[in-house]
Amino acid sequence: MKRRISVLALVLILLLGLTACGGGSSSGSNASGDSGDSGSGETVTIKVGATPAPHAAILEVAKELMAAEGYDLEIIEFNDYITPNDSLEDGSLDANYFQHITYMNGFNEEHGTHMVSAAAIHYEPFGLYAGKTAALADLADGAQIAVPNDGTNEARALLLLEQEGLITLKEGVGLSATKSDVAENPHSFDIVELNAEQLPSRLADVDMAVINGNYAIDAGLKVSDAVAVEAATGDAAEAYANVVAVKEGNENSDAIQALVKALQSDEVRTYIEETYDGAVVALF
Repeated sequence: MKRRISVLALVLILLLGLTACGGGSSSGSNASGDSGDSGSGETVTIKVGATPAPHAAILEVAKELMAAEGYDLEIIEFNDYITPNDSLEDGSLDANYFQHITYMNGFNEEHGTHMVSAAAIHYEPFGLYAGKTAALADLADGAQIAVPNDGTNEARALLLLEQEGLITLKEGVGLSATKSDVAENPHSFDIVELNAEQLPSRLADVDMAVINGNYAIDAGLKVSDAVAVEAATGDAAEAYANVVAVKEGNENSDAIQALVKALQSDEVRTYIEETYDGAVVALF
């Protein structure tokens, strides 16, 4: 009888020990599949990919706001437009913040990805910057003008050149325009297609270049110094709104909505207005 009681007691002790080992909670959870209950005391980690300027810098402001709500915003920087989308698709990232919605939609169509916008945050006017030639009036016949070579950004750059009367595009091509859609080029400008991230470093090699806002900012170029700036009238701000991109189905999760709330805060708006001098325009 005593032996039976001793065995039962031993079993009870072992069960209590196993319960204690399995009852702990871990911090640093990833946002994927998270209920977003930051009130539980558990820190939820949100991994967001971004290009350095202005996106990563803006996220640093949001990071402090999110920490107060129990979220750890991990900002992962990229210097190209492909990898952060691939990383979002394969689940390495919970969100990315670097691209405008038109580029995102085009990337989905071309690569079969499943990204959606969780929110629009800002707009970056495209600028035409001087390289070897200082002014539009000084452009010689055959002058080289560099543009980004990716889908919608190339079309956007060509539309800026058309806006300034340098070329004429085929009627109706709009945001699908490519170099082959130039209908009139009376001064035989040599339109040089380059990867967007290469444009600032190659500016000194060409007469002028149309540079994406984030790469211009990162290179220390000011939109106020551009020889021409994309007009913000019409559909430009909507078509080129920089968005928080997430994989379809995650846009309404608590963690992503917390990220959106922080990015659309008064603190972020003030930072944008005081830092970028018109090169970045808040859309909230």
